[in-house]
Amino acid sequence: MIDIINKISGDYKQKSPFVMLALMTVAVAFVFSTWRTLINNFAVDIVHFNGSEMGNLQALREVPGFLAFTVIFLFFLLREQTIAIIFIAVMGFGVAITGYFPSLLGLYITTVIMSIGFHYYETMSQSISLQSFSKKSAPEKMGKLFAISSLASLLAYLFIFVFFSYFTIGYELTFLIAGSICILVALYIYKTFPQIKMEHEQRKDLFLRKSYWLYYALTFMGGARRQIIMVFAGFLMVEKFGFDVTEIAAMYFINGIFSMYISPKIGKLIAHWGERPVLTLEYIGLIVIFIGYGFVDNKWVGVFLFIADHAFFAMAIAQKTYFQKIADPKDFAPTAGIAFSINHIAAISLPVVYGLIWVNYGAQIVFFIGAIFAGFSLILARLMSSSPYKGNEFIWSKPKTKPAE
Repeated sequence: MIDIINKISGDYKQKSPFVMLALMTVAVAFVFSTWRTLINNFAVDIVHFNGSEMGNLQALREVPGFLAFTVIFLFFLLREQTIAIIFIAVMGFGVAITGYFPSLLGLYITTVIMSIGFHYYETMSQSISLQSFSKKSAPEKMGKLFAISSLASLLAYLFIFVFFSYFTIGYELTFLIAGSICILVALYIYKTFPQIKMEHEQRKDLFLRKSYWLYYALTFMGGARRQIIMVFAGFLMVEKFGFDVTEIAAMYFINGIFSMYISPKIGKLIAHWGERPVLTLEYIGLIVIFIGYGFVDNKWVGVFLFIADHAFFAMAIAQKTYFQKIADPKDFAPTAGIAFSINHIAAISLPVVYGLIWVNYGAQIVFFIGAIFAGFSLILARLMSSSPYKGNEFIWSKPKTKPAE
């Protein structure tokens, strides 16, 4: 796996920060893709969820994301790299035990455990990436990490397809194997990689900065919008078109192949075009896709939309690189936690609302709401400076001398 990562990244130092982040990405992407692919069918077929209960589950899943700012308090005890490794293992444990608690309460509890690991890891991963990569190389390296994530997801979908098509292993053992692999990778990283030396010591307090307001706003809208794609697009394919586990896995497999190809190119596009044009393209595309979901009656059109919406995921890298350009380097870690909390203000409450709308008024309204949120995001993106840096964050900023890279 390390050899494959080196070839994708062009980084042949096996213990470099990039390779460590790539291995972390592999573990998290593999176990999360397994969980995400199985969870709709597991919830519907085994636990007998309806749309409202699925909304409740996803709202609970986002609570740890809302509390991600609390990771700052761990800085007094542990370094960021150690925190990331611990929560990769926590995530793996949550997934490993999921199949053994096939009840409403059991699925809620195991999902929260998985989510604690996922969101705390993601907070640390973003901070480590922004500190380890230069502003010039960050878009391309993040694009490569996205491609590596897609490769790990492909392995997960293949894993599920083989287990459910050719063996009678079932949900319990599939969840257990995926979670155990994640834990083993976390242990390997802990034993193998030295602590990364960070140039800037991160602040250990909570704060909001006026100059970051646009980043906060884009992050909030992303949370309001993301739940519809992450939760209800897959749920639509299961509930409306009757897709089984292998068909869902096949769609994610196609998404993974496409993402592996396109993600590094999107990273290069961000480096070449800049953040504002790329985010503009993303939000226009999402408006069209959400409206398409609202009207879809043919399952093959649904498959096309499902694949198309995932093509825009890598463009969200532009939000991170925008923040990297405008922020004080000492703010990366605390702001990552705060941003995750802002992202999840909407993510906690809205899935429940979406679920109730789904049950009482139909799926169409849920997806039209997504189109409206994407429209607001588009307006915000157009307020971004075309050449962002500290002191030149917005279109009305009075440009100052651009600092050296």
